[in-house]
Amino acid sequence: MNNIAYVTTPGGEELAILPRSELDALRESLEHAQALGGFRAGQLPGLTPDEARALVVATSPLAFWRRYRKQTQAVLAASVGVTQNYLSEIENGKRGGDVAFWLRLARALELPVESLVDEGD
Repeated sequence: MNNIAYVTTPGGEELAILPRSELDALRESLEHAQALGGFRAGQLPGLTPDEARALVVATSPLAFWRRYRKQTQAVLAASVGVTQNYLSEIENGKRGGDVAFWLRLARALELPVESLVDEGD
């Protein structure tokens, strides 16, 4: 945070300009703090070391969290209005889904939608 420049607009608003790498680092810190806050508030479950390893090696975060919540593909698929086959293809990365679909999954699993997708997705 050493490379911040401040400018004042003609309207008197003070702005800070910083390198993209520093902005990205700030965003990452904020996301971490929000996730930690969600965990502490009971919004996100805490995982045991074995569960954390299972999440890392799972076919997808969605597949892990579905199993963690003890739901079958058929039950979860029905609750979000898709077929079991479609959900299986989503879990295995063979298909995608629109934002509304992922939000329905997140609500059904009682998780933030960010928990259900890989960072690269």
